[in-house]
Amino acid sequence: QVQLVESGGGLVQAGGSLRLSCAVSGSTHSIASFGWYRQAPGTQRDLVATIENGLLNPGSTNYGDSVRGRFTISLDNAKNTVYLQMSSLLPEDTGVYYCKAFQFGRPPREYWGQGTQVTVSS
Repeated sequence: QVQLVESGGGLVQAGGSLRLSCAVSGSTHSIASFGWYRQAPGTQRDLVATIENGLLNPGSTNYGDSVRGRFTISLDNAKNTVYLQMSSLLPEDTGVYYCKAFQFGRPPREYWGQGTQVTVSS
């Protein structure tokens, strides 16, 4: 089992910045990637950013179109923490942000945190 606990959400004005953290614990071996996703009320959960943690391209990142150039995902293996630095925030960035871990195995598994609320005021 892998446990993920997000923190760092809050209320911020448009144009501001926030840094989200995702503390990872448990059986963290074979985690292939981490990701941040967000969900606004009445909408589906969408990709924000992912970062690879496996052998092939560790540190390789991918971003959703709406956040590319404004958000940065990073991984501190020493602290077992995944970060999402968010800058130039827009009201449409409002939502609950979830951390996800994808683990190799038979079967592969996905783990989700409980989410942290981000509200951007105009």
